[in-house]
Amino acid sequence: MNPIVYAIPVFFALIGLELFVAYRRRVRAYDFADAVCSIGLGAMSQVSGIFSKLVVLAIYVAVHEHLRLFSLPADSVAVWLSGLLLYDFLYYWHHRLGHEVGVLWAAHVVHHQSEEFNLSTALRQTSSGFLLGWLFYLPMAVLGFPPLVFVAVGLIDLLYQYWIHTEQIGRLGWFDRVFASPSNHRVHHGVNDRYLDKNYGGILILWDRLFGTFIDEDADEPVIYGTRAPLRRYDPVWSNLEVYAALARDAWNTRRWRDKLALWWKPPGWRPADVAAADPRPAFDPHTRPRYAPAVARGVQLHVAVQFALLMLIGADCLARAEQLPLAWGLGYVAWAMLSLVALCAWLEGRRRAPALDLLRLGAALTMLLLGGGWFGAAWGLPVLAAIALLLVISIAAAVVLALRRPRPAGATPA
Repeated sequence: MNPIVYAIPVFFALIGLELFVAYRRRVRAYDFADAVCSIGLGAMSQVSGIFSKLVVLAIYVAVHEHLRLFSLPADSVAVWLSGLLLYDFLYYWHHRLGHEVGVLWAAHVVHHQSEEFNLSTALRQTSSGFLLGWLFYLPMAVLGFPPLVFVAVGLIDLLYQYWIHTEQIGRLGWFDRVFASPSNHRVHHGVNDRYLDKNYGGILILWDRLFGTFIDEDADEPVIYGTRAPLRRYDPVWSNLEVYAALARDAWNTRRWRDKLALWWKPPGWRPADVAAADPRPAFDPHTRPRYAPAVARGVQLHVAVQFALLMLIGADCLARAEQLPLAWGLGYVAWAMLSLVALCAWLEGRRRAPALDLLRLGAALTMLLLGGGWFGAAWGLPVLAAIALLLVISIAAAVVLALRRPRPAGATPA
């Protein structure tokens, strides 16, 4: 079973603890819509990763079997410790180049799009990082680190970084000088000139000190979170595609072939002279940037909250049963989960298509349940299937009520 399934309750328990601490301190820690979007992107990354991670592992195994220089034992403590250290070093360069190379930023940008900084931000992960990310870790395969070690230390490195995404933990003295910490990582998510592109370390911040990318958090300059080209959307699919689309658009519009290729490898924000002249962008000022926060009616918030909680349970089920599902059922489950996230985020954005998308995904699930007699390949008993059907019917009714109560645009007439 995917180890992330076991970590999910811990993730949400710590989010609850963070909310409690913020409440006791009387400070704002979360925005509902932003948190739903961030957690949803994490779920989308894990669910789509059912297939993409197999590609990465297959490449690693092939290189390990045919190109390794040494045969390192998987039962050696030294191999595990050195593997974790090497992985963290390679992660530093993967992370750093993810900020310095356009096509790598297109994948990594998802993690930085939120204008909030809390534990839900930690879950905000890309679904396209596998396309090129695997290249950075091939040295481990060549040196002979077994695939089990590679997967395990990668998971340790990832899970460690969860707790450092919070504003509720202050400076930690000597710890901040050696390890990635909340203070160090707040800096990393900043768009202030002082903080931009700093503190890349996953577990150790020593890499940043060694390679000149470290800077301390300054109490006199609060960190402003987000990106310098704000997303201003909640849609999880567009969140993953926005920078790829921008790069492709500029590559199409520029005249020189050299620039068409350079766009993908130049730093984020670089644009050919002809494209920049035809479509100039205003200077960036983080202090005057308006925060993206569409008004969301209480009824919509309640509907999204309930549906999102159910979707998280469904996502956990998808991850837990991934290895047993036939390919067709697995692809169908992933597609339905992604459609569900798109629909819920459309509600939060106030999109006119939100009710249609919601009814489409709920209707599809109910049809599959009634005609197929199961839930995406699971042969559960009649009481469970009846309960799922009842939940779907109630959800459809709620979506219809919300659609009918939505205010019509000015000048609109009843259909």
